[in-house]
Amino acid sequence: MSPSKPAVRPRQPGARSANPGLFLEDFQPGDVYEHRLGRTVTEADNIQFSLLTVNTSPLHCDSFAARSTEFGKPLVNSLLTLAIVAGIVSDDVLFNTIANLGWNSIKTSAPVFPGDTIYARSTVKDVRPSRSRPGQGIVTLFTEAYKQDGTVVLSYEKSNLMPARNR
Repeated sequence: MSPSKPAVRPRQPGARSANPGLFLEDFQPGDVYEHRLGRTVTEADNIQFSLLTVNTSPLHCDSFAARSTEFGKPLVNSLLTLAIVAGIVSDDVLFNTIANLGWNSIKTSAPVFPGDTIYARSTVKDVRPSRSRPGQGIVTLFTEAYKQDGTVVLSYEKSNLMPARNR
């Protein structure tokens, strides 16, 4: 099953400068970005990330123990899924971000397993000039991550401080 594809506002080549990212003026509320990269999560990714972040839950790191759960196999650490999606979005549309201003409503809605491929799409919720920083503004995105079969696995809202093109 293929994920449904919302209308996408493509990037405009003329909107780019020597700096490859998007600027405040490039975002409009309602714009949808189907992010170009996907990432297959491996068992090694999951174990290394879990151990690096001191999350030694058998649900992530012990295949034998995970067999006795309702899933029957290890789950990918949800913070790894979040990190992968944040990277996909940042590389694609938030390359010029000055600052991450916050995350809201992070929700995990379905399990991710080693071998699943994660994709993402973001919808621009709000764009406004900064009241305290001339030449900059705030872009708020709602992002959904989904697996290769179209199942939404994660969603969140994130606000970023972005530069205006002619600051």
